[in-house]
Amino acid sequence: MELSVVVPVHNEEDNVEPLIAEIDRALIDAGNYEVIFVDDGSTDNTLTRLDGLRAQYPRLRVLCHRRCCGQSTALLTGVRAARGRIIATLDGDGQNNPADIPKLISALKSMDQGEMKAMVAGLRKRRKDTGWRRFSSKVANAVRSSLLHDNTPDTGCGLKVFSRELFLSLPYFDHMHRFLPALVQRAGGKVVSVEVDHRPRVRGVSKYGTWHRLWVGIVDLCGVMWLQRRARFPEVKEVGG
Repeated sequence: MELSVVVPVHNEEDNVEPLIAEIDRALIDAGNYEVIFVDDGSTDNTLTRLDGLRAQYPRLRVLCHRRCCGQSTALLTGVRAARGRIIATLDGDGQNNPADIPKLISALKSMDQGEMKAMVAGLRKRRKDTGWRRFSSKVANAVRSSLLHDNTPDTGCGLKVFSRELFLSLPYFDHMHRFLPALVQRAGGKVVSVEVDHRPRVRGVSKYGTWHRLWVGIVDLCGVMWLQRRARFPEVKEVGG
């Protein structure tokens, strides 16, 4: 299988149906692909609605966590279960536009290093968020970039494309999804950013508070810096080969 679209969701009962419909329209020419929604312990009707959509969308697969484990863990669950060699990720709130997926896949396949050691990250140039959220993200991105040197202006965009093999080779920890570009570069890979559409949230509510993200992000940032300093890239040659 060429492509797996992985969408972690938590309490997004009103967003899952329109999002699946958009993905289906966006990938009408994508050939053999699947869509995996990972319900991360939702307490509303998200899982029930996803289950009801499986008959209408035969490419849809639904996985669920009995309790909420966080976006990074839901992402890992989806990628582990995926059958596609290329993974596209989307946030479940409807703010990412699935129509951008083909563009990111094309950019991945055209990269010099080849798609197995590369990632394409979405860049939300015209964010449709509140002024405070845009400001806090701008500050967080500036701090992260200055310390990790990941050369990625918008690591918080949920729209990303990469190989399944590459993702599964990365160190896993809670909140790792916020540092994927730095982790890919630590593994010797290349990351490029491509401008994508961004839309206002029209259904549901955000699951993240600014101060919680700030303090958790500081701890995780220190951990990623520690990982970066300990990365090694040996040149291996088989004797007698």
